[in-house]
Amino acid sequence: MKTWVRQLELEKNRCQSCGMPLQFDPQGGGSEADGSHSTRYCSYCYAAGQFREPELTLDGMQQRVRQLMRKREAPWYARAYMAHRIPTLARWRGCKKR
Repeated sequence: MKTWVRQLELEKNRCQSCGMPLQFDPQGGGSEADGSHSTRYCSYCYAAGQFREPELTLDGMQQRVRQLMRKREAPWYARAYMAHRIPTLARWRGCKKR
């Protein structure tokens, strides 16, 4: 039961752009325009109140996630699962694949 609760906590504390658990962000999260920490986005995706790569597409983010996880030697099913989850995150909801 504790493992399940921990997993739920991780799920709700993920970057809403790339899906990375915010606890693994060395900066503790991205930054808002006023300098405060973002509780929704990681520092790799978001800084000073805007996305670091505003032109990035849904397909581009899915490819990036797959590549990063491949570098970290994650199993194929974990890479597929995370790429599949990207469209459910706040930044990408409603976006169509191109």
